[in-house]
Amino acid sequence: MKFTEPAGPNAIDNQTIISRPVSRIDGRLKTSGGAKYGYEQLGPNTGAAYGYVVGAGIAKGKIRSLESSAARAAPGVLAVVTAENAGKLGKGKYNFAPLLAGPEVHHYHQAVALVVADTFEAARSAATLLRIEYAAEKGEFDLQAARARGDGQPAPIEQDPADTSVGDFDGAFAKASIKLDETYSTPDQSHAMMEPHASIAAWDGDQLTLWTSAQMVDWHRSDLAKTLGIEKEKIRLISPFIGGGFGGKLFLRADAVLAALGSRKARRPVKVALPRPLVFNNTTHRPATIQRIRIGAELDGKIVAIAHDSWSGNLDGGPPEGAVAATRLLYAGANRQTATRLAKIDLPEGHSMRAPGEAPGLMALEVAMDEMAEKLKLDPVEFRMMNDTQVDPEKPERKFSLRNLRACLQLGAERFGWSRRPMTPASLREGRLYIGYGMAAAFRNNIAMKSDARVRLGRDGRIVVETDMTDIGTGSYTIIAQTAAETMGVPLSSIDVRLGSSDYPVSCGSGGQFGAVNSTSGVFAACMKLREDIARKLGLPFDSKFEGGRVASGEWRIPVGEAAANGDLVAEDGVEYGDLDKRYQESTFGAHFCEVTVDADTAEMRVRRMLAVCAAGRILNPKTARSQVIGAMTMGVGAALMEELTVDKRAGCFINHDLAAYEVPVNADIPHQDVIFLDELDPIASPMKAKGVAELGLCGVAAAVANAVYNAVGVRVRDYPITLDKLLEKMPIRA
Repeated sequence: MKFTEPAGPNAIDNQTIISRPVSRIDGRLKTSGGAKYGYEQLGPNTGAAYGYVVGAGIAKGKIRSLESSAARAAPGVLAVVTAENAGKLGKGKYNFAPLLAGPEVHHYHQAVALVVADTFEAARSAATLLRIEYAAEKGEFDLQAARARGDGQPAPIEQDPADTSVGDFDGAFAKASIKLDETYSTPDQSHAMMEPHASIAAWDGDQLTLWTSAQMVDWHRSDLAKTLGIEKEKIRLISPFIGGGFGGKLFLRADAVLAALGSRKARRPVKVALPRPLVFNNTTHRPATIQRIRIGAELDGKIVAIAHDSWSGNLDGGPPEGAVAATRLLYAGANRQTATRLAKIDLPEGHSMRAPGEAPGLMALEVAMDEMAEKLKLDPVEFRMMNDTQVDPEKPERKFSLRNLRACLQLGAERFGWSRRPMTPASLREGRLYIGYGMAAAFRNNIAMKSDARVRLGRDGRIVVETDMTDIGTGSYTIIAQTAAETMGVPLSSIDVRLGSSDYPVSCGSGGQFGAVNSTSGVFAACMKLREDIARKLGLPFDSKFEGGRVASGEWRIPVGEAAANGDLVAEDGVEYGDLDKRYQESTFGAHFCEVTVDADTAEMRVRRMLAVCAAGRILNPKTARSQVIGAMTMGVGAALMEELTVDKRAGCFINHDLAAYEVPVNADIPHQDVIFLDELDPIASPMKAKGVAELGLCGVAAAVANAVYNAVGVRVRDYPITLDKLLEKMPIRA
């Protein structure tokens, strides 16, 4: 199904099941322990062995020698895998360093060996017997120093250029009545998902089965085939449930490759789970940024010049953090420029983490907008609305498919009670607590991706949906079931959903806020094809109604299952979008508001209230969507106040590499959160008239918290996270 033009009414518009707050159909499995994750697929008494991954003890250099004889002789050990005996390995499309080091070491905790034994404890114990000598080399681990030296190159943001320029920024900025020129920084951050990267591999001849935790089944399968040098068709990959990903499981990692290699050596199924320190240092993370933002405006508040320059670092071949992406699209301004610079940094790979680009970019841009509003003596909400636009500011000929930022700002201000915000910082007190209000706009692009599905009708009227789409805790099973039930006119209880296997048609996968809208659109397309097949089989018109488990046309009311009386009917189709993204700019919008308290004596910060207003087309399931947004809001509080991977600039590693030292919000840190979804449809974006929403809930949150802290105490912190030490010396003198 090629979707290239705005669609009229379709089966989804009935909204008898879709857009309803349906509880997760997989909820009972997850709450009862019945949902089996990748590492749990083969339990005790299945003959599975255990692998323990050893990570490099240096950040850059070579393995001079690796003595494994003692480990091989240890009790229970079945095999030791190193680069010397692993055979020739390739490198996947999405990996920027080999997943098994040797002799070159590219980053700290890059895998150098796997010890396989009968038990996990035996494998771990034997791993301590490996004797590895390194020849360390000098590496670059300091982004600030690299930027100061100018050691960065222009780097494109995926398909978009590194630099953009419209009009005469320098001239307009020089002439502007009010100017802002500030620099902001965001730290390296970890996905810190609950489930570690974990896999089980088993060979049957030259056929490999891999149970793993993968957001993108086809990406993992393709890259594993390329790494092992085998045909993709010889790999069966299964990932039915994922215990959190946030982008950290988009790409093939060492657990999967080493499980496959270990299983081949041991001639048994092998289970490999990365120890928590290796999750932080061996896998990917969100890279740090240094961002300079300049804004020039006239006294009436209209922006006449805006520029955003961002620096980040990565290994050779790695991408930049696209922090300037939102600035290219969010606000009007005739004269504008953006620049992205990438420095070579020898830290572990930097890559996608929830809302890559927009999340750290808005941490800077939305604070800059707040600072600019103060200079102009304008309300921050009013300033943003004054500079709203309905066209791409860099390409005015291209309109947004739907843009309701103004409505989000207005409704959010009204519901939050923004009018009570103190205009003067540090002027509202409750006893020893300063009170502050903050807000920020939210922006995240909508990504259209091809996605396929297969639907099967049985004689009993039950419908089975098969697609390799994954569920990372987002509710994929539920919204896919809702889509099929709505389209086929059957109860939700008549739908069986099968996900996360390479046996099924290739979907868009989970990530980038593209999973829900594209996977359901693919299921919708397959269901529409099945409807045609059913109508043809029953001798009814293609425009027959499907409702109440029956196909209706004129006087006819035939149970849908009768079409499969002589055998199952199977239809396979998908969605693709043609040149839609070239003709329209598709984005999602929102507004975040929060209230904080800051202790006058200790500078302890607490978030007291939060509100998100989101405009993302049709909301497929308000209950699961709200869950996504409040989770993202929580993540935003972490980014604002606590999350930071601390870099040891001598050793070249993240030293707080576990869930004890890498701080994230807990229940006590988060108040009640309100979420409002605008009632809107975007018929241009997809057959579902929906767009993504999960990452929109994060974009702008950290800036809203930062702006609230400033409003509370009058201290502007431009280097995240905002910690006590950055406030204490500058706190107002308590009366």
